[in-house]
Amino acid sequence: MTGQELAQEAREPNGERSPIKWLVAASLFEAVTLALLVCVAVPLKHAAGFEIATKIMGPVHGLAFLIYLWTVFNTVSDGSWKASAIARLVLSAFVPFAGFLTPRFIRHQRGALGRR
Repeated sequence: MTGQELAQEAREPNGERSPIKWLVAASLFEAVTLALLVCVAVPLKHAAGFEIATKIMGPVHGLAFLIYLWTVFNTVSDGSWKASAIARLVLSAFVPFAGFLTPRFIRHQRGALGRR
């Protein structure tokens, strides 16, 4: 499948990206920034005295975290999601590397909700 076909598949009939696809993308962005912060920036700060790493990566991850939470609440606002699923989505942002498993959970939930 070409990149153009993948992009078309990710779009709703009206041409917009579906909230589920945005949630998957935001989840991965948040997970990557948290992993970089914990595994790269913090060790650089403490082992090499390179404090600028956390001063840059901290706010980047903070923004990614806020974007992810906004996307979660935007996606689940239709009322069709169970409270336990919403809690799992939010809590996964607090556990390093859990965000990498979240897209699979989201896709599973998408199927359970009957969405594409």
